[in-house]
Amino acid sequence: MNENDRRDHWEKVYVDKSDFHLSGYEEVPSASLELAEHAGINSASVVIDIGGGTSRFAECLIDRGVRDVSVLDLSRSALDANRSRLGLRGKDVTWLVADITTWKSERQYDLWHDRAVFHFLVKEKDRAAYLDCLNKAVKAGGHAIIATFVPDGPEKCSGLPVERYSPESLSVTLGEAYKLLEYRFDIHVTPWGSEQRFQFSLFEKRKDGSATSGR
Repeated sequence: MNENDRRDHWEKVYVDKSDFHLSGYEEVPSASLELAEHAGINSASVVIDIGGGTSRFAECLIDRGVRDVSVLDLSRSALDANRSRLGLRGKDVTWLVADITTWKSERQYDLWHDRAVFHFLVKEKDRAAYLDCLNKAVKAGGHAIIATFVPDGPEKCSGLPVERYSPESLSVTLGEAYKLLEYRFDIHVTPWGSEQRFQFSLFEKRKDGSATSGR
């Protein structure tokens, strides 16, 4: 699936379904927020939410006093809905319509948050592009939270195949530039009652700046 096909797919998902009927809907992204707190996020932190769509993560950060938040997603419709819901509370949020495999960041971040984007990248070249972007966008000493389905989790989501990871295999994939600090396992229940098993891993980018990926 190329960039245009991915964009068309996710635009259709967000246009056809209300926020509350999306498989990934969470009223409160508890696992992500817990790990963000462990990473030391505060009002001065610079944070980006990859594949943020209509997620409440940015909203929850704003409620906690974080002022510099960016949300990136393929779907303009999703970002427009998120912006509309936040209203004046989201006036300082930077909204980025982009594909993470081709996006070029113009700044660096203290925290990179990705709940269920990386596991959709089933082609090696797309994973390599993601990791290159991650390495350039995260500050030395900064953090990344990456959530994926676990090895015995679903093989597909939203009609697309996924690559499943344990915290350890994800650490190997990110490579020696990143230290696995902590992880959580979470069972997400979709709006229609299905269970999806996730792992949420918190990584620190080593301050020596090395950025060799595992694969």
